[in-house]
Amino acid sequence: MDYFDSSSGTDDKQLRRDIRRLGNLLGQALVRQEGPQLLELVEEVRGLVRHQPEAVASRLAKLDVNEEVDLARAFATYFHLANITEQVHRARDMRRSRAEHGGWLAQARAEITAEDVPAAQIAAAAERLEVRPVFTAHPTEAARRSILVKLRGIADLLDAETAERAVLGSADVDAVNSRLAEIIDLLWQTDELRVEKPEPTDEARNAIYYLTDLYRDAAARVLTDLNATLTDLGGSPRPGSAPLKFGTWIGGDRDGNPFVTPEVTKQVLLMQHEHGIAAAEGAVAALINELSVSQTVRPAAQELLDSVAADFKVLDIPERYKRIYAEEPYRLKARAIEAKLANTRTRHAEGLPHRAGFDYADGRELLADLQVMRDSLARQRGQLPAKGVLDRVIRTVAAFGLQLATMDVREHSEAHHAVLAELYDATGELDRPYADLTSEARDALLEKELSGQRPLAPANVELAERNRKTFDVFHAIRDAQVQFGQSIVESYIISMTHDPADVLAPAILARDAGLIDVARGRADIGFVPLMEEVEDLAGADTLLDRLLSLPAYRAIVAARGDVQEVMLGYSDSNKDAGITASQWNIQSAQRQLRDVAHKHGVRLRLFHGRGGTIGRGGGPTHEAILAQPSGTLDGAIKITEQGEVLSDKYTLPALARENLELTVAASLKATLLHTEPRHQPDVLGRWFGVMDQTSEASKATYRELTGSQGLAEYFWAVSPTELLGALNIGSRPSKRPNTDAGLGGLRAIPWVFGWTQSRQIVPGWYGVGSGLAAAREAGLGDDIAEMYEKWHFFRNFVSNVEMTLAKTDLSIAGQYVSTLVPAALQPIFETIKVEHERTVAEVLALTGGEKLLDANPQLARTLEVRDRYLAPLHHLQISLLKRYRSEGGADGDVDPQLKRALLITVNGIAAGLRNTG
Repeated sequence: MDYFDSSSGTDDKQLRRDIRRLGNLLGQALVRQEGPQLLELVEEVRGLVRHQPEAVASRLAKLDVNEEVDLARAFATYFHLANITEQVHRARDMRRSRAEHGGWLAQARAEITAEDVPAAQIAAAAERLEVRPVFTAHPTEAARRSILVKLRGIADLLDAETAERAVLGSADVDAVNSRLAEIIDLLWQTDELRVEKPEPTDEARNAIYYLTDLYRDAAARVLTDLNATLTDLGGSPRPGSAPLKFGTWIGGDRDGNPFVTPEVTKQVLLMQHEHGIAAAEGAVAALINELSVSQTVRPAAQELLDSVAADFKVLDIPERYKRIYAEEPYRLKARAIEAKLANTRTRHAEGLPHRAGFDYADGRELLADLQVMRDSLARQRGQLPAKGVLDRVIRTVAAFGLQLATMDVREHSEAHHAVLAELYDATGELDRPYADLTSEARDALLEKELSGQRPLAPANVELAERNRKTFDVFHAIRDAQVQFGQSIVESYIISMTHDPADVLAPAILARDAGLIDVARGRADIGFVPLMEEVEDLAGADTLLDRLLSLPAYRAIVAARGDVQEVMLGYSDSNKDAGITASQWNIQSAQRQLRDVAHKHGVRLRLFHGRGGTIGRGGGPTHEAILAQPSGTLDGAIKITEQGEVLSDKYTLPALARENLELTVAASLKATLLHTEPRHQPDVLGRWFGVMDQTSEASKATYRELTGSQGLAEYFWAVSPTELLGALNIGSRPSKRPNTDAGLGGLRAIPWVFGWTQSRQIVPGWYGVGSGLAAAREAGLGDDIAEMYEKWHFFRNFVSNVEMTLAKTDLSIAGQYVSTLVPAALQPIFETIKVEHERTVAEVLALTGGEKLLDANPQLARTLEVRDRYLAPLHHLQISLLKRYRSEGGADGDVDPQLKRALLITVNGIAAGLRNTG
């Protein structure tokens, strides 16, 4: 069975060969597992799709439901195998490029050197550098971890075979094929569907899986390369600095997720520490193996000897170690560290208080112990191991701490106001209910409240259950900081921030929980407004200016080191106004926020809430960072990583290293080289004007579609979105609470999911054509061409739109529409087709290509080949959806196997497109 069509014309023969090889092994597995009839059916359907597409529907209608399940699984499994093979080859290409041209950091070093940046400026930037990928539980990874682990095994086999061939000139292909066949059989026998919806603790385990993998390999390599880069540039970072850290929302993101309770937050933090301590123990065990330095041969520094003596007075170290390591003080110190880590685990598990010298309060105390060892080695002619193995461990511990990742807590702005409404209304001090206050009156009230010192919420105050949970989160944060250290939770994010009161409200609750004392200049957490709608993005500078002008709030920022974090929401702003208005308003908001922060003497840290798809802010990370306005990135940046992005970026160590390194390298370049505009003010002003006009025209077209009568019914009819919850890929509901069946309460992920499954992918391109056409009709065609040629932001934007257009297939979409959508609603599809044609024409006018992706023929060919295998899944999904709904859908007595087959097509299409939502 040849699963890869050799007529695709791709130049990457080895990739084609490996995909064909795995395809053939899959074909053999189908015969072993289900009999030759399944393989024959797969080939028959493939042939019909290519040569007689009009006959596919009638052929599928003749299948029984078990055949449909097997057919869907066959194509879905193929895509999993093709994806992992592509990842393996991408990793090889990256390693090859690194060997020939250097990595991302080497390229950054060359560019910075060419610009002759002063060493003092580089050293200052090194101190400010803090890149933080933040793992979220947003449900867009359709594949189970059981599947991903097996795919990782296939990748390891392919890499090991290549390494064996490189060293020995040949490899044991039969043995490798035997093991590959074994794994493929296990893949086939593994249920790709989750039986139950995951709980937040399950989602945390998934993130921990990736974090511990990064701890062991990729992060340490990137940090070592970064240290070498900065040292070569004359800006060597201080020991223990953390230019790379990790964050998480899992267990802390309460916005719309009733399952994330204060108790769940505590459970997740405890899990993180269990695994973080285990990872640290692994690093210390490696030190014990390596640091056999003898006191007889090279005496240790007195500071180390005193430290060991102090440890042994407090710790219960086995006599055996004292005896066999009597002349090896570094190993004795490492054993003491090992004992403290074990005691720390016990303390957390039993909820005991910290005992100085007996366990670790947080990662900083572990770093201090490691630094004592490092300093002794460096002073006693052990500079190489001090700067080698010790520094590698120190840098890794500084990045991960004992917790692996710092947790952000997020809640919807209205939740805090609900608590305050109950508290204020109980006091009777307002002349009307709190909920009836105007936004101006609420701002004034809360400013005064935050400036005072009374507790609005006295101890043991009675609250409604929902409000009690909201308030208890702040107590949970305080308790977590006491148990795990203050760095365990640093940021409190407020979703749907519209007014200053939306930020002041949680600050007041935090004050009453003991996290903030304005009068004494103490703030144990910072507050992060999340701007999610285009109107809020447009007014972001005004809101931040008003906040920073309030003395009480400014005191909180001062207590946080004069750093104000602001989060920019890509997903909801796109759903609100379309991709052009979303991207442009985010770009503009960054410039305006930068200027306001500078005015108030505050450092701005931007947090980019990007999803995996272009419609949710996705796209190449390196280019996105460099496309930011000048001066907005001053060392610190946070970026969400979620769903299929995690498996795509971090499943293979080589890819994990590349993705971390390119993010760090881009942040370093932006901090040092992009401090001033790249173009003259008059040129930028002209371009900004063009984008304003383009954005408004695009937004109007997009909102005309989303506001059109019947769109909600069209959306639900044309896609399998009603089944997203049944996939059990996330703990959070797909709709916001208290919303109807329309689109207003639908979250951005299912919004993108629905359009993607039916191949319309509206969020990734709709309105772009109208926006560009409006600018061109206004006589701005030459300006647009100039922007595409010279402006990094605009070129990156057009490139991302072009890639989404290439994944869009309105021929397939038409099948969904004609089969599933009522005739009265089908004119909506005609509107979509018109805008698609317009957008393709406008994009090609800019790129100069005859067809999409002319400049990237390899990607174009890859997508073309994938489409040939996606088409059967789409046809099958359409057929199954029709029958599923005819049997009553979610409310009917549907054959479980029918629903299962349908869900498998969803997984398969997500794998084929490499995007769920």
